Amino acid sequence: MVALVSTVAYLGLEARAVEVQCQVAPGLPAFRVVGLPDKAVGESRERVHSALSALGLALPPKRITVNLSPADLPKEGSHYDLPIALALLAAMGVVDLETIGEYVAVGELALDGRIIASPGVLLAALHASSIEKGLICPGGQGAEARWASGIDVVAAPDLISLLNHLKGTQRLPPPVMGEVEVPRRMADLKQVKGQETAKRALEIAAAGGHNLLMIGPPGAGKSLMASCLPGILPELTPAEALEVSMVASVSGGLEGGRLSRARPFRSPHHSASMAALTGGGLRVRPGEVSLAHLGVLFLDELPEFQRAVLDSLRQPLETGEVTVARANAHVTFPARVQLIAAMNPCRCGHLGDPALGCSRAPRCAGDYQSKVSGPLLDRIDLHVEVDPVSAADLALPPPAEGSEQVAARVAAARAVQVARLEGTGRRNNSELDGDLLEKYATPDEPGRKLLAQAAEAMRLSARGYTRMLRVARTIADLAGAETIGRVHIAEALSYRRIVPRA
Repeated sequence: MVALVSTVAYLGLEARAVEVQCQVAPGLPAFRVVGLPDKAVGESRERVHSALSALGLALPPKRITVNLSPADLPKEGSHYDLPIALALLAAMGVVDLETIGEYVAVGELALDGRIIASPGVLLAALHASSIEKGLICPGGQGAEARWASGIDVVAAPDLISLLNHLKGTQRLPPPVMGEVEVPRRMADLKQVKGQETAKRALEIAAAGGHNLLMIGPPGAGKSLMASCLPGILPELTPAEALEVSMVASVSGGLEGGRLSRARPFRSPHHSASMAALTGGGLRVRPGEVSLAHLGVLFLDELPEFQRAVLDSLRQPLETGEVTVARANAHVTFPARVQLIAAMNPCRCGHLGDPALGCSRAPRCAGDYQSKVSGPLLDRIDLHVEVDPVSAADLALPPPAEGSEQVAARVAAARAVQVARLEGTGRRNNSELDGDLLEKYATPDEPGRKLLAQAAEAMRLSARGYTRMLRVARTIADLAGAETIGRVHIAEALSYRRIVPRA
């Protein structure tokens, strides 16, 4: 007899069906796991053996074979422990085959029989819902699994409780759906004194989902303004919150099943590797660009990142997803992010200041800024120079307008975009392309003439031209204008400054 238990394998944000087949046959005592398991799956034999011993059960002195089907799909992770144990218990006659056939099981086993949390439970729950089965998961992750609608979730703290539940002698309480966290503001624009041009660029970037580069000396407030951005962005919609939570779940970062309506804000250190930024590793996991999906990726000290690491962002910024290629699998993660970058004009940071600038200026500026490639700069919609803050600026009272007022204007502009793009699969102006760009971002005649002249003078690429129109559309939305006019094109052009080279 062969016992069958359903589980999943994770490939990116996709949960693929895996069938755990267990056979107990006459022969020399052995316990083998086959089906392309990695080391963690292979070690599950010892964890399962110890967990069953903790229940007072001994393995039969026979040949035990566990096959993970399909056999050509790589199996990674410790979440196979529980389905392997259930398949073995069914083959031994301890658990009813028909009962466990109604569930998908995931979870890691401790040596004393406890069921420990494992990444990806939300993905497993959504997969179980799609095939109309229930889910057996660790007790601490029941709240996470309950976000999948219309599914019977059995959240068991340990193996003995699960067996009693399946036999009907002890019923486990149904888990309660996790809470939705209220977004909290990180910083307020009232803390920023001066920098009106940079704050205007930040508002435009928030309203249209555009990428932004701030260039200025140390201490000018670039990092502070970047930290203010989440406070003026609109909250995630329920569908977006679930999408973001799926990335957090597969990376093991969804704590207590709590979903957040706040947009992610990730700020990796400039020493981050390519795998850390775009995803990868021995067991492929999402990188910072995917963990910031539908949120903000802030790269401070942009030229200090390795050049190859920065250039690896070019594809995600253009397509909204990142594909990690391996010899045995291609894994795709979503990466629809808003890039906010900050950099000094040169290594010393005081280019143009005769009192503080170094003796190598202006050559040091060209050497420093050349670390960021032109194709990456071309993907950044807004370039703004941040002036140094004087003591007189710091002595001024806080500005009357803060994040709350700016957030209201951003929300109004986003509402216009949502209504305009309904049914197109696009979320905001930064995603306009093709016919949508032609339909909604065509300027009037004076604006068209100005854009044509500027494109020739600035030698804009096709990508730069397109991004210019997107920014102009956002500026028009903030102004409540139906048509893009000359004034909107002119303001968009003022932010399309190419970083100077020496």
